[in-house]
Amino acid sequence: MASPTCSADQLAQLFRANTTDASEAASFICDQFAAISARFTDTAYAVDSTYLLFSAYLVFSMQLGFAMLCAGSVRAKNTMNIMLTNVLDAATGGLFYYLFGFAFAFGSPSNGFIGRHNFALHKMPSALFDYSYFLYQWAFAIAAAGITSGSIAERTQFVAYLIYSSFLTGFVYPVVSHWFWSPDGWASASNTGNLLFGSGVIDFAGSGVVHMVGGIAGLYGALIEGPRIGSPYTSGNYYGQWSAVGRTAVTTTLAGCTAALTTLFGKRILSGHWNVTDVCNGLLGGFAAITAGCSVVEPWAAVICGFVAALVLIGCNIVAEKVKFDDPLEAAQLHGGCGAWGVVFTALFATEKYVNEVYSGKPGRPYGLFMGGGWRLLAAHLIQILVILGWVSATMGPLFFVLHKLNLLRISAEDEMSGMDLTRHGGFAYVYHDDDESNKHGIQMQKIEPTSQT
Repeated sequence: MASPTCSADQLAQLFRANTTDASEAASFICDQFAAISARFTDTAYAVDSTYLLFSAYLVFSMQLGFAMLCAGSVRAKNTMNIMLTNVLDAATGGLFYYLFGFAFAFGSPSNGFIGRHNFALHKMPSALFDYSYFLYQWAFAIAAAGITSGSIAERTQFVAYLIYSSFLTGFVYPVVSHWFWSPDGWASASNTGNLLFGSGVIDFAGSGVVHMVGGIAGLYGALIEGPRIGSPYTSGNYYGQWSAVGRTAVTTTLAGCTAALTTLFGKRILSGHWNVTDVCNGLLGGFAAITAGCSVVEPWAAVICGFVAALVLIGCNIVAEKVKFDDPLEAAQLHGGCGAWGVVFTALFATEKYVNEVYSGKPGRPYGLFMGGGWRLLAAHLIQILVILGWVSATMGPLFFVLHKLNLLRISAEDEMSGMDLTRHGGFAYVYHDDDESNKHGIQMQKIEPTSQT
């Protein structure tokens, strides 16, 4: 619809013949309408910026939750270390995403592989982006880095954390996000002039872009570094449219809830225990899986997504146990496995109505295979899985291998047995007694009674 206009000549014709200086009066009225229109434009910009900033704060809050999950999952002697690495993921990621990452991800105009403008936010704000958009994307970048830190917890040198976090947030992750989220990306659903298989990849909030990248990077880190001393991996241990916004919240919630309950009962059957860590990881697995398609699927499909995500997580953990793969937070299995399932799930269950509503730039896009949309969206999403696996393998795998060969990756056996809180950070986060770990699952705490004073 064309924007309404206010013309002095048009308004002057509406005045009676005896009206004095009709043109001047009409011009005054038009000026008032123009001022009101400008206020509405300013208000719309303020609302959009506030909504984007609020969304950035919500994404960043995942760092807080992940920090608490890390603190509860690692042994008590490494609590301060894992909390510090979570803080530094945000700090290091903030600097390197500012200097390089945002430009590689969204610098425009660019080619389909990598961005090449706006380094260090040069020429920002622009007609395309404002500072709030940078903050929003930074929150996703550090989430990917935080996933990796969980996989290599309790045995990694501090300098290795800084190196991998800088490389991941400054280069590896931004290139992937450019491919699938930038309007210039070769597989982006926003690249309406050149859509992969006529659809592009629908990864709304990052099942592939964020979770697979972080999970695969953590997989290589943990494989090259090896398991923790005295801690082989064991499972079952004791420890567009506003309507789319609401729908996204509902589908995300349902997928997480379903995955949490499925994991709870599934692990109960396998291990005989009700485990809070399993429930938390199941919940996260559901969230990781639904993020790709949360805006384009029906609520009932989200329940299926969460149910299968829990099975994928349990299955990946069983495989990890068989091959003695030690990931203290199950980050590679959770984010890599469930993220990949989420990419496939979206290609199966995305509805025609919601795809055209959310991605309105080009009508008639392919949609989910099970919803009658054919194979093209599934083909695009399978390519996404393969290229993410290949890119992260080709970048993060060699990085961890070089750090390992230079003896910069893993701490000494003495430091690992004592705990990095004591040897690297000046003391323990908790007062506790560490009994013989060889005959127990994890750390056993004993209550220390206060001594009497005389």
